[in-house]
Amino acid sequence: MKNTSTGETPPVDHTDWPRVRALTDADISHDADSPRTTAADWEGAVLKQDGVVVGHVKTRGPSRRPTKEQVAVRYSPEVLAAFRATGRGWQTRMNEALKDWLKDHSPA
Repeated sequence: MKNTSTGETPPVDHTDWPRVRALTDADISHDADSPRTTAADWEGAVLKQDGVVVGHVKTRGPSRRPTKEQVAVRYSPEVLAAFRATGRGWQTRMNEALKDWLKDHSPA
């Protein structure tokens, strides 16, 4: 008699789906098996997509405070085009230009 395989046996799902569906966000966030992460957990992490490195996680040190404030401001298209044309780092150069302007125009 010939011994023929009927193929691979599919994996058996042992998940208790009714119990999983009944979980609330609060139940999940307090799950001891999945605690919240901290910035330290991500220090030095490597981001990959399809096995290719696409970036590294960068975090600020614990004792450093933000040195800039994020605001929404409107500039004329000509001003933005001129700074953007200078390439990467144009926002930093715009900030420096504004600081230079303040040196000449601040009340004494």
